[in-house]
Amino acid sequence: MAYNGNPDTSFFTARDLAFGGNGPVARDTLRHILTKFPNYTDVRNLLAKTYSWDKKYDEARKEFNKITSVERKNKEVWVAAIKNELYAKEFHIALGLANKALIYLSNDPDLEALRGQALKDLSESKTNIESNGTKIREETSEKTTFTNTFGISNAFEVFDIAYEPMMYTSLEYQRETKAGKIIPRLNYGNRFEIQGLQYELDFYPKFSERFYGYLNYGISRSVIFPNHRVGAEVFVNWPKNMEISLGTRYLDFDNVRAHIITASAALYQGNYYFSIRPYFLPDINKGTGLSGTLSARRYFRDKANYLGITIGMGYSPELRQLQDGDELLAETVLYIESQQAMLEYRFSGKKTPNLYRANLGLGRQELVFESGRFFWVVSAGITYQVMF
Repeated sequence: MAYNGNPDTSFFTARDLAFGGNGPVARDTLRHILTKFPNYTDVRNLLAKTYSWDKKYDEARKEFNKITSVERKNKEVWVAAIKNELYAKEFHIALGLANKALIYLSNDPDLEALRGQALKDLSESKTNIESNGTKIREETSEKTTFTNTFGISNAFEVFDIAYEPMMYTSLEYQRETKAGKIIPRLNYGNRFEIQGLQYELDFYPKFSERFYGYLNYGISRSVIFPNHRVGAEVFVNWPKNMEISLGTRYLDFDNVRAHIITASAALYQGNYYFSIRPYFLPDINKGTGLSGTLSARRYFRDKANYLGITIGMGYSPELRQLQDGDELLAETVLYIESQQAMLEYRFSGKKTPNLYRANLGLGRQELVFESGRFFWVVSAGITYQVMF
């Protein structure tokens, strides 16, 4: 189908998708633009970068070469092309590209630094000689496209009064498909000296270049988890680097059922990401319960590496359930005063594609059984993901 849209608008949409982790969908949009505007450099450059982020180094190299063979003084493209070869551990090619770039952009400090890095990596990767004189073959970079991820998460919360420490563990498997990402998950919790399991399934269906969704279902027989948990949301990639969504959450406990409305608005600005998410709990007798979070991230070399902060006001219905005496509380806590802040850092390994995430949080919340009195909670967690 011929492309008939606005190339700038489509480019911004694709950029949002790429930074939001939807590389395959972003590439579909970018390739579609290039069918009519093959010389749109920013589009081809982003297309090449998404290939590189997803470790498709050969495909990225082809796209970078199409630009550098014509635009000799585009520093941004040269830098991205050299980094692609460094990630691929093709240090000879990286050195050659750096030398070539410096012919057109002489004495550029960033290109000089990349040239130095290529020389250093090339030296360190040279073949070692064993004592018997036989050679050890240099390891080659893995160029497999990873569509599977296995992850394990551990977290705990410590309270200054009233409650014993709480511990959480999750095991999950992610599978990238043409229809979207599928994530089965097993959650373990130890709260109030009660242990329990919850089984969950997430699905992120792709509807079109601009629309995708989120579907969730969880089930548990333990009192520390909802009997049933359901989530549904639709996301729309908007012009000017924005994304909006509207959805719902449903929590079903033994004696309480909570229907929650949620939405979000996100903005991508360069290497930065900002979002806001409110939760509304309509109730005829108590009035509307309101809570929400504000988040910000600073991305580094790619979408997998970032530093983020989340600030919450009110009680998040998806995070924590407390108890009063022998009774677990679900809906009630949505109406109490609470504030939270959490820092998170995610990074990828230097020699492996695996991902690591660490978070540290601090919260202040009103006691359910004593209005006006507050407690403090410190939370921490770590996640490890293996890609294959």
